[in-house]
Amino acid sequence: MIQAKSPEPDVAGRAVMTTLALSMLLASLGTSIANIALPTLAEAFSAPFHHVQWVVVAYLAALTVSVVIAGRLGDIHGLRRMYLVGLAVFAVASLLCGLAPSLWLLVAARALQGVGAAFLMSLSMALMRETANEARIGRAMGLLGTVSALGTALGPSLGGVLIATTGWQGIFLVQVGLAMVTSIVAFASLPPRRHRITVPSTGWPGMPGLDLAPSLLVNLLVAAVMMTTLVVGPFYLGLALGLKDAMIGLVMSIGPAIAIVSGVPSGRLVDAWGARRVLVIGLVLLATGCGLLAVLPDMIGVAGYVLAVIVLTPGYQLFQAANNTAVLTDMPQGQRGTASGFLSLSRNIGLVLGASAMSAVFAFGVGSQDFGHASASAIAGGMRLTFLLAGSLMLIAIGITLGLPNRKARPPVDPD
Repeated sequence: MIQAKSPEPDVAGRAVMTTLALSMLLASLGTSIANIALPTLAEAFSAPFHHVQWVVVAYLAALTVSVVIAGRLGDIHGLRRMYLVGLAVFAVASLLCGLAPSLWLLVAARALQGVGAAFLMSLSMALMRETANEARIGRAMGLLGTVSALGTALGPSLGGVLIATTGWQGIFLVQVGLAMVTSIVAFASLPPRRHRITVPSTGWPGMPGLDLAPSLLVNLLVAAVMMTTLVVGPFYLGLALGLKDAMIGLVMSIGPAIAIVSGVPSGRLVDAWGARRVLVIGLVLLATGCGLLAVLPDMIGVAGYVLAVIVLTPGYQLFQAANNTAVLTDMPQGQRGTASGFLSLSRNIGLVLGASAMSAVFAFGVGSQDFGHASASAIAGGMRLTFLLAGSLMLIAIGITLGLPNRKARPPVDPD
């Protein structure tokens, strides 16, 4: 008989959670910290913008391509071992970025950094699922969501300070230090596995079954909607509501701020109410928030936009905590790395679709690609069309979720 663990985490459990949270912070910081340096890099390397933007694109592309491979390698060779390899790759790549003598060597180093980030992102989720107390899995996933939002929000401001004080090299060298600290804590806190898990041989060797596809599709749709708010929001606030840049930045920071404070509470609700119920609640809030974004800002201006974001963002955090918990809890132990990789892959594809396809919908609604010469009413029309479509996508996601079988999680497997 397996004795139930105490619901309160011990010191070792807290150390593991801290380590994995730092890893997710590193990966998300790497995503956003370089954006603000693009003008400086263009000047430093005497390069046009369409060249220096590859500093950002290379990281994201390598991250997207590598997440499933990283998860699969974790399942085959051990999550802890491959996680530590990923940390080493990220640290070395960050050092190469800071020392790069030319733009294209910097781009190559950023691609390598993205590969390291793929290991950190996918294997941190799998390790969190494997090491967290069964009664606190949702809370653990909520913590990862919180630090991911924190890293994304912190990147531009930290990058600006570092560029002003140390030059562009500082934004990469600081990541070397953070990766080294994380590596030391990881070696001390993550317990080595005493035996290899046998990977199931059903279907593709070690690959999650097709029953994961609906959850991944919903994850993709939600990510696309959230990216839409980040891409379309500034145009609407500036061109339709006439806000200045500083005020646009302030309004756009409300969403990340709410995400930071709502991640762990979202995970607590998953632990208390169950993943399926919280998943539906999160999607309902997302659909409601999209509907409000389609109508409220046009009615009451900035206050309407803020109210809609206040509804939308907690819905996203509830969804993330519940969906990650549901997928990883239902996966057998030898497939959790791969499942984490697919979760990250579907999210990244959704972000790309949100930035491209939904932007095209916005332009269609405006009636022109030249937003600067469009009227305020045309911009408002594009906003309304875009978020009515986004709300429809969330209704589809709710339908998919309600159609999923209500499976019980597999019993925990003692890693020792």
